[in-house]
Amino acid sequence: MERKRRWIYGFARNMGGAILGICLAALAAVFPGADGKEAAAGLDQLSCGSQPGIPSDGKEQKKTIPFVLHAQSAVLMDAETGRILYEKDGEMKRPMASTTKIMTCILALEEGNPEDLVEVSAYAASMPDVQLGIREGEEYYLKDLLYSLMLESHNDSAVAVAEHIGGSAEAFADLMNQKARDIGCQDTCFVTSNGLDRMRESDQTPHSTTAADLARIMRYCIQTSPKKEEFLELTRTASHSFDDKSGKRSFYCGNHNAFLNMMPEALTGKTGFTGAAGYCYIGAVREGEKTFIAALLGCGWPPHKAYKWEDMKRLSRYALKEYEYRELYDSTKTFPKIQVEQGVKDTVSLEIRDNSRNSLRVLVQEGEQPRVRYEYPKKLTAPVKQGDPVGKADYYLGETLLSSYPVCAAESVEKNTVWLCLRKCLSRWMNPS
Repeated sequence: MERKRRWIYGFARNMGGAILGICLAALAAVFPGADGKEAAAGLDQLSCGSQPGIPSDGKEQKKTIPFVLHAQSAVLMDAETGRILYEKDGEMKRPMASTTKIMTCILALEEGNPEDLVEVSAYAASMPDVQLGIREGEEYYLKDLLYSLMLESHNDSAVAVAEHIGGSAEAFADLMNQKARDIGCQDTCFVTSNGLDRMRESDQTPHSTTAADLARIMRYCIQTSPKKEEFLELTRTASHSFDDKSGKRSFYCGNHNAFLNMMPEALTGKTGFTGAAGYCYIGAVREGEKTFIAALLGCGWPPHKAYKWEDMKRLSRYALKEYEYRELYDSTKTFPKIQVEQGVKDTVSLEIRDNSRNSLRVLVQEGEQPRVRYEYPKKLTAPVKQGDPVGKADYYLGETLLSSYPVCAAESVEKNTVWLCLRKCLSRWMNPS
């Protein structure tokens, strides 16, 4: 009996040693740093790629146009992406006159109710021409004042709308400036709701914007605002008639945006003029899926009222002719497998996520090429979960980032722990087949 017990004990001891040896060998293979040498992190090395034929710096060449513009500042923008296609002193701050009213209008549409009754204050009624002629104490529906604002650019209607929405003209200017910042306008200062030239009392900053910022505001009005359809319907209306609440006074407003009748592609727009600003215009054209925005500041002074129309037609025709949609997204893109340290598998596959349409269509000129920058680590450390973002794919045209998609792990890789290794070793020993 004693001999049998010693035999069992010896067998178990030998088998335990064999199992331990197998496990230690497996652990050495799984954890390369277990021999006392530190394993390389591998997470600070990025793999980058770009499409052939693109300069390594990726800088966009300054666009030239085959004509001369009258405007002191001008911007041509792709409305879908916000990409500036051409600019002439587009970041120069200038007064913008009644083009201001596109911001007044979109805020009123978003914050007010068209059926709201607006009571006219003495201050609103005191505004200079161009004016509707409203009088202190009268009441008008907000929707009617917005037609007055946008079709005939009435200054008194603008202030009445501002006071109704903001509580005061000054508080409404604060709302305008906050909205501008939200849109991404860094060089805009709204002081008045009607565009009349004035200095902000707190810091003596003039009522001003840039052609680039003005284009961004129009893009918001027609592309991203929840009230974009109402904005377009209102600004495209040929004429509108209405009464005050009492029915004692009647008014007629005709649309003064002559550009709507100059090109079949004309979508919307707003004129402006003051002595400081000169003639200004912000407008948009649309043909099929293509929508362009043009902003013009300081586009001549009397008697050159038609300069803005000349510039607008030149920019619009140029854009519609030169730019076409092109597919930039590479849906066939594959990545090399990435090494995984301390995992039950040695490598993991990668894939681009969050592009459900498998498409990135962008307006480009002939000869323009996208630049795609892929960033991902050469090594990962387990555990890795399927769908975890480990890098990104950035699509550029020149210096403009068009879109960015995460590069993710295509599968999960569990961490190879000591206990997992022991379980596997014992499983193999217990089930050698």
